[in-house]
Amino acid sequence: MGELHDFPAGTMAIGRLDEDSEGLLLLTTDGMMSEVVRSKKVEKEYYAQVDGIITQEAVEQLQKGVLIGFKGTKYKTKPCQATRIEVPNFPARSQKIRDERHGPTSWVSITLTEGKFRQVRKMTSAVGFPTLRLIRVRVGNIQLADLNVGCVKEINAILEIL
Repeated sequence: MGELHDFPAGTMAIGRLDEDSEGLLLLTTDGMMSEVVRSKKVEKEYYAQVDGIITQEAVEQLQKGVLIGFKGTKYKTKPCQATRIEVPNFPARSQKIRDERHGPTSWVSITLTEGKFRQVRKMTSAVGFPTLRLIRVRVGNIQLADLNVGCVKEINAILEIL
């Protein structure tokens, strides 16, 4: 199991990661910091492992914005940064996604300033490359880097994030 941490009273997560996602999660006791980080001023970068070898055309569609479903209506995502990347060096998941017999996979980096429910997953599916694994690697200037699963690193100022 993971380590237990003694967090101060009133500690809350800034944003969310759904149960199928991994990566960086910021915690705070400062509601104003939470508002700033969740605002459209702060970039959130994700690495998505997708089903198949993602095409340049699909990456360009992601960059321009795609139609996804949100709360029962269609929503066009804002333009974002997206690029195909090499396989990142992350530990294997505790739950295996699938193996190579099911076909090739590739990775894409997507940087957003918005965060609708399951947005990255919906975006990659909209361009024909469903997400198999999703890892948040950066929030503002804070990087996941080599922080291990369950580990905590304290930062002291919002200036470190922006």
